[in-house]
Amino acid sequence: MNANDLILFSQVVELGSFSKVADVNNLTNSVVSKRIARLEKELGVQLLYRTTRKLTLTEAGKILIQRAKLVSQATTEAMQSVSGFGESLTGHIKMSVPTISGDLLLADAVTEFCHSQPGLTVDMSLDNRMVDLIGEGYDIVIRTGYLDDSSLIARHIIDSQWVVCASLAYINEYGRPANPTDLVKHNCLRYAYQTRGASEWEFKENNQNYLVKVSGAFSTNNAAALRKAALGGYGIAYVPRCLVYHDLQDAKLIDLFPQSVAKRLGVYAVYPYTKQLPYKINLLIEHIRDRYLAHSQYFLTPEDSV
Repeated sequence: MNANDLILFSQVVELGSFSKVADVNNLTNSVVSKRIARLEKELGVQLLYRTTRKLTLTEAGKILIQRAKLVSQATTEAMQSVSGFGESLTGHIKMSVPTISGDLLLADAVTEFCHSQPGLTVDMSLDNRMVDLIGEGYDIVIRTGYLDDSSLIARHIIDSQWVVCASLAYINEYGRPANPTDLVKHNCLRYAYQTRGASEWEFKENNQNYLVKVSGAFSTNNAAALRKAALGGYGIAYVPRCLVYHDLQDAKLIDLFPQSVAKRLGVYAVYPYTKQLPYKINLLIEHIRDRYLAHSQYFLTPEDSV
């Protein structure tokens, strides 16, 4: 198999068209097409679905692209090293991050990373769903929670503690629950984005966890809307600490059970399984991890902060 054809295949997927790849490599469209066809013939599988509007990876193409990217990256780094540019980085990174962390610190962290590496471009989408990394062409995603896909690698960054909170206005009008079981008497604002646990809030006592089934007049899949409802005095919310950190510091919201909330989820950098992670991805992960740890107070209590 010709390594140059693998590199060309990687470029076709990244740029999205034969003509763009042809321009980059000073080739004709027909040469690019013939070399991709040669690669498919050697492998005995179709790698791309071709239409007049776009190119789409086949199942085999989705598997091969991860290896092809590694070949392309390794070639680039090797050439840079012998040319005296081993410390420079080039290329494109497509990533997805959660909306809360994206607004809180990742938008600034990633743009800072781009500024420090002029040869790199990053496309960062803010999305809470667990995207299809390979199918949608993501290089890395940042996610909170548990992962079931064994084909993905998850590198732990930090833990995210949850809190139960309400505004002083709500407490003055409806009273402060003395313990978590009293929540059944209150209007609880539910985070409907959760696949489970929106109405079952988890607490701990004497080294044991238990659930309190709550109810309320309002639920939403948008964390910002949930925060606004709590600030407005409309109910009690069960949310990630980082979402309301500044509100707690300013006493706009009150942490009702600072020692009793059991929910704590890991924040992970997730990427497709690979024996050798591209240097630019590894560097970005470390940059993001440093930013999370520098703001650990958003995610953990002072007693637990790393």
